[in-house]
Formats: sequence, C-alpha cells, structure tokens
Amino acid sequence: MKNIKNVWKKVAIVVGLLVIVGVVLLISPNFKKDPNEGKINFIINNNNVTGKLKHDIWINENNIAYASMEDLRNYFDGQIYYDKANNQIITTSDTKVAVLSLNDKKMVVNGSEVKLVSGALRKDGTFYLPISEMGKVYNVEINNINNKVITLDSLDRELIKADVSKNVSAKYNTKLIAKTVDKLKQGSKVVVISEKDGYSRIRTENGKIGYIKSDKLTNKTIVREKLESKPQVEGKINLVWDYYSEYVNAPIRTGSIPGVNVVSPSFFSLKNTNGLAIIDNATRGGEDYIRWAKDNDYKIWAMFSNNSMRETTSQILNSYELRTTMIEKIVELAVKYQLDGINVDFENMNMSDKDMYSRFIIELAPRLREYGIVTSVDVTAPDGSENWSLCFDRDVLADAADYLVFMAYDQHGVSSPKTGSVAGYDWVEANIKKFLGQEAVAKEKIILGMPLYTRLWKTDNNGKITSSVVNMNKINQTLPSDVTRTWNENTKQYYVEYSSERYKYEMWVEDAKSIEEKLNLINQYELAGGAFWEKDRETDDIWTLAEEKLK
Repeated sequence: MKNIKNVWKKVAIVVGLLVIVGVVLLISPNFKKDPNEGKINFIINNNNVTGKLKHDIWINENNIAYASMEDLRNYFDGQIYYDKANNQIITTSDTKVAVLSLNDKKMVVNGSEVKLVSGALRKDGTFYLPISEMGKVYNVEINNINNKVITLDSLDRELIKADVSKNVSAKYNTKLIAKTVDKLKQGSKVVVISEKDGYSRIRTENGKIGYIKSDKLTNKTIVREKLESKPQVEGKINLVWDYYSEYVNAPIRTGSIPGVNVVSPSFFSLKNTNGLAIIDNATRGGEDYIRWAKDNDYKIWAMFSNNSMRETTSQILNSYELRTTMIEKIVELAVKYQLDGINVDFENMNMSDKDMYSRFIIELAPRLREYGIVTSVDVTAPDGSENWSLCFDRDVLADAADYLVFMAYDQHGVSSPKTGSVAGYDWVEANIKKFLGQEAVAKEKIILGMPLYTRLWKTDNNGKITSSVVNMNKINQTLPSDVTRTWNENTKQYYVEYSSERYKYEMWVEDAKSIEEKLNLINQYELAGGAFWEKDRETDDIWTLAEEKLK
C-alpha cells in the first residue's frame, strides 16, 4: 500500500512539473527579451520597424535623428537617388522634391531653400538623412521621445486619441498572462490603433505599443480624419490629342465634342539647340483655345514633346541643372496658363537614358501635383526597338506619374518591312496584358491610345513596300467604291485588298466598328480610359460611340 502511495506521489509530482513546464512554454514568448532593447526604436504609422531596419537609427549631438538612405527607400521613397556628379541626395514624396547636398546644413524643397540644424552625410560608407527635419518633405508628423523612440505619423491617415480612465498596464498581447510594455496613469493620452473583442491596441506617450481593455479608455476623439484623394476626372478618361505645329496658330474650336472630358493641345516642345530651350506654342492662339476648353468643362492636359530629338533630350536628362530648369519651366508654364495637366510625349530616346528619363518624371510629377496638376506619360508597346520602346521603364514611370498612356498604334509603321494593321485588336490586347503583367502597371493608371487613321499599303511588282497615312474620315474617298471589305476576326478590322497593273494595295480599315472593339478592351480590363490620336482625323460617329462606351 505504501508503495502505491509513493507511486501516486511521484506521478503527481511529474504531472505538476509538466503543467508548470507547459505554462512556462505557453507564456514565455510573451516574456522574452525585447530584441529592440537598447536601440532607438523607429515607429512608422504605429508599426515598430526597428528590427527590420538595415541600419540603426542614431541621434547626433543636436538631438537630430538620422535614418539611412536604404531604409528611407524601403519606407518612404522607393526612388531616392544619390546624384554622384553633384554629391547630393534627391528624395521625393507625393508633392515634394527635396535635394540635400552632403555635409551642408540646408535642403532645397520644391525650389525653395530650407535651413537645417544638421544636414545629410555619409558615415561608414552609408548615406544618412536627418529624418527629424524632413516632416514636410514626407508629409509626416515626427516626434522624438526622450531620444529613445522616434515616431512618424502620416498626415493623410486617420488619427484617434483617447484618455486613460484609470491607472492600468499596457500588455504585450491580450492573453490572460502577458508582459507589461508600459504603465499608464489615469488621464494620460494614448493613440488608438485598433479595437477588437473588447481590447484596444494603443500607442502610449512613451511610444510603446500594447493592449488595454477598451473600457479603460474615455474621451475618444478623431484628431485627424483620413484624407481621401479624388481623381481629377470622375469616371473614365476620354482624351483627344489636338496637334498643331509651332509654325501655325492653335486650331479654332467651337461647340463641344460629345463624351470628351480631356483635351491635349500641343502647347510645349523642346527646341533643337545646344542646351535647353522650350517652345511655348500656347502663345499662338492658345489663350482662345484654353477659353474654349474651359467653357466646355474640358480638362486641359497640354502636351510637352521632345520632338523626337534624341541627342538634345539626352543632354538635358543627364544634367541635373538642365533637368531641373526644364521642370521649373514646365511648372511655370502650367501655372501661367492654368492648365489641369501635362502630357509628356518624349520619344526616340537612347535606351541608355531610360533611368534618367524616369528621374525626370519622378522629379516632375510631385512639382505639378503640388498645384493639383496631373502628369500623364506617353509610352509605346513593350518589347520593341531600343530607341522607341526599350527606352521606357514603364513600371517606374507609372509609379511616379498619375497616368501612363499606351500609344497603341503604329503596330506596322512607315518603316515596317511588311504590310499589316496599324492597331490590330489581337496586338493591342496582347500588349495590354504585358502592361498589366510583365510591366507591373496598375490597371487604373493605363489610358489606351487609339488611332483615328490607318495606312494604305502598296507593294510593287518587285516586292517593294511603301505606305501612306489615310485619316479615318478620308478612307471612303481613298478606296475604290466597288472594293470588298472582309472582316478579320483577329484584328477586328475590315481588310481590303485590290490591285492595279503595277501595285497590290492593302488596308486594314479603322472605323467605328474597329474602335468599338478597342473601347471594349478598356472596359474589359478596367483601364483608366481612352485617348485618340488625333482630332480632325475622325468620323463624327466616333465621339458618340466613345461617349456611350466610356460614360
């Protein structure tokens, strides 16, 4: 009997030890040492990112907190850039461009100089920026809590605060047994991050993040509401380019164009010169054009072209001074004429200038956005030639600009070695999929550009191919009246073929039916809208069709 009692005692002891071990294992994760202890904690929008930083935050003798350029790239500006030629760092946000010269106690923000207590510097081979002084650049509120915690709160996010109703401990989690992260006194204020199942996740005045029961909070107040940005154009964009050269006046427009909500007149272009010169084409009848557009409630996204001048473009893009001057001039012109947007149409560029063209848009868009001006960028189909296609980093351009306009035409252009459609449906759809897939462009950023013209192809008896542009409204006059039009299901266009003694003629017809098929792609892939090149080439039914499809 005694032996049986001893056995049960031993069993009870073993069970007790197992229970203790189980409890310890269960609660030990809540009491493990904080890996960020001893470091300056970095709290971004109520998330402690200290353990994810590539380089620790540090504070200098002026109590200025520094963050590395690599970490700012991860959390604030994916395109932050070190300009080696000028020994400066360029960083951007939604509406700001800031330039910080190394070891200089100043920065230039949107063209205006701002004095700093401490400037950008290089330490142990790493670039650091004075994050404490960059609140206005990144549109954040920054607080330094006892040189132990740096908090950053985005000013466009909702901020809720509350009072603590009694002395209470903020816990690591909501479990019955949990580590205390901070002790709160009655009347202290906390930031309320979220609420669930009777608990509130909060940030204390010491910058600690933890949980308390929701009934321990009172006087909950929305200190700052979430800012909702509205697009300049409600619904689908229906844009028409209105081209005229620098040698003639702007077209005289009267009345309205059904369905159109954006016009893009060719107001500005680069001049072929050594250095920078911008042609202001708005001086040639532009004010009357602007008045007409505003009377019809059209947004005006003026085109800015490089006139396909490769070397002049390269010279400007690769010079910080010229690039900045060009941006300042475009902003000045956009404000002067009270424009709603700038449509950047740079073509025929060096593939080696791809990154610097991206820099131009990265630095231009925030400057325009500061004034509520939209930036749209025209690009060609991916996977083409070096100078006409591979010179665009579509992913970066789409991220920086408000819209990317896919010029879905010239599938077979003037230099094509074979005949074919200017914009076949199958080709257009395949490239939309590339934009969304390999190019990683968001669908709501893509405007589909469509042609209001086609080409008449001539192949002589020796096989030599030439072509000429035929505007949509001239097709019926160009083709013989007795020609047969055969619908091509792949291109979703009527195909025409006829011959003379010397030539074989071919045309893939662009008309209301072919345009309707392309408009259907905009809705099918939920793109931002459509654009048409160019005004006065169309037939009248195009606008009523576009109005119906893009309403």
